Amino acid sequence: MNKVIELQIINNYSVKVKFKDGFEGEIDLKPMLGKGIAEELLNEQKFKTLIIEPGGGIAWENGYDICPNYLRELVEQEVESKVA
Repeated sequence: MNKVIELQIINNYSVKVKFKDGFEGEIDLKPMLGKGIAEELLNEQKFKTLIIEPGGGIAWENGYDICPNYLRELVEQEVESKVA
């Protein structure tokens, strides 16, 4: 199972994550924001409330979260697109 062990907000809505197995990468989360409960996270101060949740995913204080397996897929796609 994937588990985020390190998290760093880089700029705007981009974050760097490191998983338990050592895989790491950066991802722009802005495309996932702006609708429903995630709309308020377009406010930079609210976006910065991002934490690693106990299950190894990431979450914000408003309850919006991204599970670690889906986050891993997104980061892998981002890394692959930069290599190609």
